[in-house]
Order: sequence, then C-alpha cells, then structure tokens
Amino acid sequence: MINIEALSIREIEDRLQAKQGLMELLDAMRTDPRKAVQKLYAKALKKAQKEAKEQERILHLYQLEQAYYAQGLYEVAGVDEAGRGPVAGPVAIAAVILPPYWLCQGLNDSKKISAQKRDVLYDKILKEAIAVSCIMKEREEIDRLNIYQATQQGMYDAIAALSVSPQAVLIDAMPLPKLTMLHQSPVHGDALSASIAAASIVAKVTRDRCMQKWDVVYPQYGFAIHKGYLTQAHRDAIMKFGPCPLHRRSFEPIKSMVKDDSL
Repeated sequence: MINIEALSIREIEDRLQAKQGLMELLDAMRTDPRKAVQKLYAKALKKAQKEAKEQERILHLYQLEQAYYAQGLYEVAGVDEAGRGPVAGPVAIAAVILPPYWLCQGLNDSKKISAQKRDVLYDKILKEAIAVSCIMKEREEIDRLNIYQATQQGMYDAIAALSVSPQAVLIDAMPLPKLTMLHQSPVHGDALSASIAAASIVAKVTRDRCMQKWDVVYPQYGFAIHKGYLTQAHRDAIMKFGPCPLHRRSFEPIKSMVKDDSL
C-alpha cells in the first residue's frame, strides 16, 4: 500500500509519468487532502480513462483478426489501397501483418486521421509490424488493365511481397479469388480491422509522398495539394496545360482530350 502523504508532489508527478503502479497510485491519491495532489489526481484520472477508452476502441478493431487468432492463425495480413479515384498518378497497395492485438494509439482508417498523425503511425507500423509491403501500379498499367484490375493485381503482388507468408488475409472490399489461404473482403474493412487500417495508412502515406515528389517535376498541376484527385483547380490546370505523363488516359476528362498516348 502506498503511503501517499509521504510522497512529495514532484515524486507523485514522476510516478505518474512513469505509470509506475498507476491504478494503486491513483487510488491512494484519491483521498490525499493536498489540493495539488487532488488537481494531479483529476488530471491523471481523466487521462487514464481516455487511454482505457482508446485501448478498448483499438481492441474492437481486432474482431475480424480474432476469429483467426482463435484458430491459432496469428499471421493475418491486412490489405488496402490508396489512389483508385484520382485522375493522375499511381495506385498504391499495401499489405501489413501486425503482432496480435498490437495496441497502437490512434490506429484507424487513414481517411479518419490527419496527415501528421498518419506520418507518425506510418513510422510506427514500419518499425513494429511483423511484415509490411507496398506495391505501386503506375499510370501505364492502370490504363492498360483498367483501375479495378490494376488494383486487384497489386493486391496479389503486395501479399506475395510480404517477408512473412500470411496464414489468413483481410482485404478491404476487393475480392481476391485466386488466394489459396483463408481470406475475406469486408466492405469498409479499414474501419473494421486493425490490419486493414494499418495497410490503409501505409498505402496512403506512400502514395502521398510519391505525389509530393512528382509535384516538383510538374509544379503547374498542384499534385502536392490534391494528390491527383480532380479538384476544380486540378481540372483548370489540365485544361490550361494539357495532361502530363502522370494523367490517366482511361479517366475523364483526360480520355476525351487525348487520342493517343504520345502526350
């Protein structure tokens, strides 16, 4: 049992910072008559409750994975893409195998978090995941196959590129009938599965960084801002300067502007 009144405010702050016996410490702080301790207690309790809620949210993201974990299948890959909708640039497809029940604060569908948070999570995923791969399907292949088939092939390639062969695969919405291992393709999977959410972050960050580099080569289009999506500013730039080699010839309005692939 902690003799809380024997601890100085600084010592209590240090213990809170270290999360050393946190629940026991909070319980002792609850009855400490010192106003400074009560202020610390209220702040620490609120933080602990917030962290517990976040942990519960993240654990909820493992419902799909849990069905495989229960069968002794712990190497579950999540697969997702970024860039099917833009009229310019590649589509990025990532596959990620996370450690079972990996608790990473902020992990979520890439569309629900800021670019800054995505960058932080991207680094953490690359550092702590069991395996990560990311495949880029370029504009030429998108136009040759169509965006659906290019993305589907990219998903097969991303799974094959993993350094660890997955025992099961979760894919965001896209059916992959050629897979030989257990798999499923839940709709809005990036909001239902931690593994798919992680893959969505890797794909999104990888593609965004790619488009930022292309912005240096073709600054007139604003790729660093819209990442190839057809905003009004992007449409105006296409009309003014014509399409560049990054623009997908199979997508409108580029399709109507070019008769061949020479531009």
